[in-house]
Amino acid sequence: MGSDVWVGPWRPHRPRGPIAALYSGPGPKYKLPPNTGYILHDPSRPRAPAFTFGARLPTQQTSCGPGPGYLVPARMTVRGRDGAPAYSIFGRPRHTAPFLTPGPGRYFPERAGNVAYPSAPRHTIAPRNWGLRAEPQTPGPGTYTVPSLLGRVVGKVSAPTYSIYGRSAVGSFCEDLSKTPGPCAYHVVNPGIYKPRAPQFSMLARTSLPRGNTLNPGPAAYNVDQPRKPRGWSFGIRHSDYLAPMVFDVDD
Repeated sequence: MGSDVWVGPWRPHRPRGPIAALYSGPGPKYKLPPNTGYILHDPSRPRAPAFTFGARLPTQQTSCGPGPGYLVPARMTVRGRDGAPAYSIFGRPRHTAPFLTPGPGRYFPERAGNVAYPSAPRHTIAPRNWGLRAEPQTPGPGTYTVPSLLGRVVGKVSAPTYSIYGRSAVGSFCEDLSKTPGPCAYHVVNPGIYKPRAPQFSMLARTSLPRGNTLNPGPAAYNVDQPRKPRGWSFGIRHSDYLAPMVFDVDD
């Protein structure tokens, strides 16, 4: 082939403007949710019903039967135990109480009489039992107290009742009209109660001037003619706790 193969006009060069490849991004970390399966499915897409095959059950390691480890006695057959009949010596059992039921000779059917055999009806004349009769204990008619039905009774239907009241002194023909209150007996009502009320003003007493007990300076205490000292700045003095005091007078 050689170097005469034409590869096109494109050659590696610096891009003229910024491209997306020059910026660092998260890469394929973020991805769209899948459309298959049931878990983490895209909520904006329809999802078909999913069915599972189920998990494989573990195999049973133990058996339900006793197996050959079950010990059968040697003299036990299908039809029961093989061998001659065996007897055991037990203690003598206690005698139970005898039955006290009557025998056949204890019954006498001939003594039943007309109770056991059919017979004609018979009537007896019994004595009069006046002496056995006790005094009657039931209450008589006078024992019960019936409530009166005159007037209004609770639980009973009553007719309308009317009452006669006394003569009223007000509005009757015998009313003394001279005792009625005159025009002067009524007080004049303030119009501000039932009409729009105008603003009201009150004149209070003159308040006393505050008097202090402190010694305040008077007008003569201030000197207006004294010129004001201009503002000045100072460098200050550096002080230290470890500096020795300056001594001026030294004894020879």
